[in-house]
Order: sequence, then structure tokens, then C-alpha cells
Amino acid sequence: MPVASLMRKALTGAGLALAVAACQSNSGTETDAAAGAAPAGVASPLTAGTWRGVLATQGQQIPFLFDVATDGGQPTLTLRNGEERLKLDEITTAGDSTTIRLGVFDAALVLRSAGEGQLTGAWVKYDADKPYRVPLTARKATADTELFAAGPQPAPVFGDLKEGALFRTEFREADGKTYPAVGSFKQDAAHPSRVIGTFLTTTGDYRYLSGNLVKQADGSEHILLSTFDGSHGYLFDGKLSQPGNINRISGDFYSGLTGHETWTATLDPTVQLPDANALTGMKPGQKKLAFSFPSVEGSGSISPSDAKYRGKVVVVQLLGSWCPNCMDETNFLAPWYAENKQRGVEIIGLGYERATYAPEAAKERLRKMKQRLNVGYDLAYAGEGKAAAASASLPQLTKVLAFPTTIFLDKKGEVRKIHSGFSGPGTGQYYEQEKADFNKTIDQLLAE
Repeated sequence: MPVASLMRKALTGAGLALAVAACQSNSGTETDAAAGAAPAGVASPLTAGTWRGVLATQGQQIPFLFDVATDGGQPTLTLRNGEERLKLDEITTAGDSTTIRLGVFDAALVLRSAGEGQLTGAWVKYDADKPYRVPLTARKATADTELFAAGPQPAPVFGDLKEGALFRTEFREADGKTYPAVGSFKQDAAHPSRVIGTFLTTTGDYRYLSGNLVKQADGSEHILLSTFDGSHGYLFDGKLSQPGNINRISGDFYSGLTGHETWTATLDPTVQLPDANALTGMKPGQKKLAFSFPSVEGSGSISPSDAKYRGKVVVVQLLGSWCPNCMDETNFLAPWYAENKQRGVEIIGLGYERATYAPEAAKERLRKMKQRLNVGYDLAYAGEGKAAAASASLPQLTKVLAFPTTIFLDKKGEVRKIHSGFSGPGTGQYYEQEKADFNKTIDQLLAE
């Protein structure tokens, strides 16, 4: 999360606020640029082309690339994270400021010109308990601009990393608690300094990471990786234990205003995570879910006992509009549902939003997500976006560990499988396996 997990302090506390913070929006008071379209004669500081942005936090720099273009005469900004492209089209200019709303997330980039080919401003998180800003600068770049400046010496080429390598990884939080992960990374053979990959955990993944293998002036070699998707900004700095050897890497993970963890990774092609289908279960004697939550549309409620769902296979998705891993799963489920609903399958999305959202504001956040991601299945507001609150709202479950959590009901309404987390498209082969397992489960339940 990764953002999927709400059990770890690292993802629920202020320390990693960039990853998961989402509360009442105060966006209307942050800047006049959010109020409406640019008045006549007011020019945006955004000019077409590629830019390199830098978030400044904790004495570190989190770089990211974005492209500015026009679509139908309107400006667009596209965030680039590895192979991912996140197109943003809610852009307004007022005075000397331009505001770019960050997709489904209640956050924005607020930018001003700092001279030709330069921008200054902030990443504004409207959805924290108290809205805050992370300073940001940007300079005009090119499509080939590196995220991290190359060192004084060429980056070495590693055979294992060139083909794609797996690492047994342990993250250590500030309080000493640890959690396991799998690091999956690949070096670009054509551009040896470039590396892409991600970390997978038991509750999700850190999505698309990209960066560079940099050899420092002191001879040490580092893998530097970052990502920025509007909801969170991450920086991973891993130092190779020995130059020219990727068998062991250790370093730091920075996120948000104060979030910091250390990590150690050991090359291990056989590494696996615990079974995501065994982390959450049903309490003894329980076979069905019993809930009724208000729909985000209209005044009705949604329950698995409704006539619409009887005799059908039903997928119950626990999600939050603040959660990028949930958005990855929704981007899979929405088109899947459109193609498969005629087979006798339904999906119920249960949205868990931040505590400082009033219920109607929470519903509005979920409606926006539903619209932007073309979600055709039913969506309800289920409560506060914390694992404990989700567990309390579904007392038949042993516990909820992650957002998203996916629950499969058979035609009798009985729970047959509970899957914690989601390995998104940034995980490559793991994403393909995630989709295959989902389809296999649905096929088996439909055949009964």
C-alpha cells in the first residue's frame, strides 16, 4: 500500500499520510484556482511537453514525470509511473495559479510559474484531518529524462536483474514492527541505469515503481525508486551491500511528511507470500454475511438478501475511494462486470471512507469514483475507512486486514472464499495470476 492495508501503523498513522489519508474535503478554501475555469486572458503556466516534478519532504526529493498536452482544446496532465499513465483533465486557472485535481482522490497539484520552463507550488492533500501541502517544483524535461541523476560512473548490468529478479524483503517500521514483502525488479537492458518494479505485501502492493541504478562518487551503488499517483508519493533508496552484487540490498522508505521505514532485501527466486485467501475467515458457525448499508445512489439500501442477488454468485468488494490498490481492483472489476453480469454474477461494492467525512460527503466521494471508473455494479456506503470499523460492520468475519478485501458468495448466499488485498497491474505476473484466480473462482461457483 501498501495502501491496501489498514492494520499496520505505517499505513494508518500520520507517518504515511501520503499513502492513505482521506477525510473531509476543504478544497474550496485552499485556492481560488479550484473555483472555476480561467478568466479570459489568464494563461496557465503549464506548457506542452514533458516535465520533471520533485516533491520535497523529510529532507528527501521524490521525483516524478508528467506530460502536458491538450485534448479537444482543453489542457491535460498525465502522470507517468513506469508503464502507467494517469490522465488528469480537471484543470482550472485563476490568477497566477493552476489547480490540477488528482483523479478520484481528494487532492490536487497547485502550480505557478517560476520562470520560463519552471514551476513551483504544492501537492495539496485536502482529505487529511487537517489539509496540508507538500512543496513541489518542476522543470521542463524530455521524454528521455531520468528520474534520478546518473552518477559519475556508468551503471553496471546485472544478469539476474536484467531478466527480472525476486527479493525476500522485510520492512521495519519506526516502532520496530516488521512485515514481509516480495521485491520484484527488472533492469532495462537498453538503458542499464533504469529499473522498474514493485514491492508486494500480504495486503497489496506499492504499485508502479521506477527509477535508476546509480553509482555514487564513493563507489557505492544504489537502486533509487519513486512513484506519485495523486494519493501517495514514495521514495525507496536501496544500497547494494557490495558494489557489483545485488544479492543483498538495504535502505530506506520515505512517504509523506514524517513516514519512514527501513528495509532489507535478499535475492531469492523462490520467495512467496502467505496465502491471501487464508488471512481472513468466517467466525465459527457463520456461513453468510448479514448487512444492509445505504446506497450511494438515492435513498435505498443494499443487502445481499435483496431479491436482485438471490440465486446468483455475488462478489462483495470492500474498498475506499482513497485507496489506490482499491482503484486497481475496481479498474479490473468494472469492465469485468460489464462483460459477465449476464452470466448470473453480481458485485456489491462496500465503500469505507475517512472518519471526518460526513455520510453525504462520503457518498459523494464514492459517486465520483463510480462515475470516473465507469462502475456499473451497486455501491454502498458502509462506514469509516479503518480495518477495525470494517470488521465491526461485518461481524461474521474474523477480522478485516486489508482494503481491498474481496468476498465470494455462492448461489445460496454462503461465503466460499475471502481474498485479502489485490496485486495490481504494477506487479506483472502476479496481476495476471490474480485475474486468473478470480475467474477460476467465479467459474467454479457458477458451475455449482
